[in-house]
Amino acid sequence: MATKPAGKPGLEEDLPQVHRIRITLTSRNVKALEKVSADLVKGAKDKQLKVKGPVRLPTKVLRITTRKSPNGEGTNTWDRFEMRIHKRLIDLHSPADVVKQITSISIEPGVEVEVTIADV
Repeated sequence: MATKPAGKPGLEEDLPQVHRIRITLTSRNVKALEKVSADLVKGAKDKQLKVKGPVRLPTKVLRITTRKSPNGEGTNTWDRFEMRIHKRLIDLHSPADVVKQITSISIEPGVEVEVTIADV
């Protein structure tokens, strides 16, 4: 019967706990969104972190169709408006304190950042 060699108590290595961090970026402006996601991935790779992404999620298109005339008179002409919402997902495997350094980059106006941290 093999037994595990008993090490001296108190000499375990204190490795930082690795978390799975999911960063969700949302914006109406694609260029700003791509710039922020590229900066985040570049910063994470500079620190030798495990990075997956940016994953491009499907674009949500919000549409509103409304009559042009303020009253019911005249021909039936319509205005069609739409707003496109783009989303990117970035997954990191790193300690929680490193994420604070990575996400401290300048984030473009109009880009929303949501950070979710889970234990591995």
